[in-house]
Amino acid sequence: MRLLLAEDEKALSRALKAILERDGYMVDAVYDGQAALDCLDTGSYDGAVLDIMMPALDGIEVLRQLRARGDLLPVLLLTAKSETDDKVQGLDSGANDYLTKPFAVRELLARVRAMTRARSAQTDSRLTLGNITLDRATFALSSPTGSFRLANREFQMLEMLLCSPGHVIPEDRFMERIWAQEGYTETSVVRIYIFPTCRKN
Repeated sequence: MRLLLAEDEKALSRALKAILERDGYMVDAVYDGQAALDCLDTGSYDGAVLDIMMPALDGIEVLRQLRARGDLLPVLLLTAKSETDDKVQGLDSGANDYLTKPFAVRELLARVRAMTRARSAQTDSRLTLGNITLDRATFALSSPTGSFRLANREFQMLEMLLCSPGHVIPEDRFMERIWAQEGYTETSVVRIYIFPTCRKN
């Protein structure tokens, strides 16, 4: 199950990403609202955890734009804003849940599980385009000639492509989604995965 995490405090973002990944989620982390909206435009997610106070666009605006286009993606707002009016605004803007900082890790994980439970039951785990099928539950790629399990980065790249058929995905979008946490700066790594013959022996 894949989550988008939008939190501008990088230390907290790294901690949350590690917590969620230990609980079995795949997590893409971004640090401002515009980057979150861009990822939601091109990626396939089972849920999003959005901080409210972020640069570029705040979490409420990201949520409003998401709901305005009819996207029912489960969203948990995670914020230091704890007043009743803030909670009402967040929920009325379309959030599925609202959790204030500081929070207990067990409560965060329980709320994420609850938020995504219905989505998990409804979402087809397979992506199909032409004669190929990608199973997001098993990482298996199938075609008329057979099937095999993809490595994690290869799976993430192919998932991005299958979720946006007919669209060009810039190299820097792959970098943001897959390599951002590892400190890579050269976009050539994207071409190495797309054109494996370029890999050095």
